[in-house]
Amino acid sequence: MNLELTDEQLALRDTVRRFLADKASIARHVRPLLEDPVGTTETVWRGLADLGTTGLLVPQEYDGAGTTMVEAGIVLEELGAGLYPGPWLSSAVAATRALTRFGADGSAAAELFTGIADGSTTATVGPLGGIHPTVDDGAVLHGEINGIFDVAAADVILVLADDRGSTGLFAVKTSAGIDVTPQSGIDQTRKRFRVNLNDTPAQRLATAPPDAVEALVDDVVVAWAADALGAARAVMDLAVEYAKVRRQFGQPIGAFQAVQHLCVDMYETVELARSGVMHALWAADSADREERHLAAMRAKAFAGRLATVGDVAIQVLGGIGYTWEHDAHLYLKRLLNWSAFLGGPDRYLEELGTQFARAVLQ
Repeated sequence: MNLELTDEQLALRDTVRRFLADKASIARHVRPLLEDPVGTTETVWRGLADLGTTGLLVPQEYDGAGTTMVEAGIVLEELGAGLYPGPWLSSAVAATRALTRFGADGSAAAELFTGIADGSTTATVGPLGGIHPTVDDGAVLHGEINGIFDVAAADVILVLADDRGSTGLFAVKTSAGIDVTPQSGIDQTRKRFRVNLNDTPAQRLATAPPDAVEALVDDVVVAWAADALGAARAVMDLAVEYAKVRRQFGQPIGAFQAVQHLCVDMYETVELARSGVMHALWAADSADREERHLAAMRAKAFAGRLATVGDVAIQVLGGIGYTWEHDAHLYLKRLLNWSAFLGGPDRYLEELGTQFARAVLQ
């Protein structure tokens, strides 16, 4: 694999970065939507779609770009750096990869693919862990989904449900009168919900075998890791720039060795995460099952370390870093939410340790 971005990938990064700065800045877009369950506006969502980002992972036969997770990760890093609060990860990555991983085809899948690609359809996926809803005859769903993201913005929920001894992927329209409850969390830029399905009509799209479900979860974990990488990079940059201009005892605080060490620690953590995330993004499409899964687990196991970047940045920022008006706390919350997503890092460190011990003993 090549960790260097191509000219086309650099152009994609720069285009998304400029768009977010112009149309979806933290001050003008993110903060006004912190209490909004949708998390985006029609103008910003349409802008992201017009840039082609919503169709990056959609196959070309459905009018998508047919690119890889590496390109999606480039967009996600910029969305994380901008604290974008909308459903891009859920729709452009999780939903698209679910349809692809499970081999969904037919007219319903084609309509979803093309709608996601052009931005006219927004989708989300769940549950990625825990107990699945169940299916009655006639594709009627029952059960509760906790912690599913971006439901208020979604037109369709792709539900993983237990269906007579196997797991299937079902499409549920949010206009079908489902019971949706917003769930509060530490990160106001991530919109999370509880969904109750009670005799809810659905359309079966595909069978979801265990290996494909694992691959989907790996994809979503790596996507979150790319988003978190962007958030960590951005809050680190805020702290470093502050250290250059904040003066104490007649000189910038960045001249003091204690502050320099904190900045170096943040940089080391971000760059270590970058290599791991880039490898995991590449592995999602190009590696075998074992390497792909281990790469995703490593990215998640490192989540706790990446979250400390937000904490250290606030130390460098000092008193201003604790205020509501400064953006540092929003970045820290985004990173803490990533660390807690699908369980804390300890579980993944234990899994990696078990895998390593088995490899050594073989």
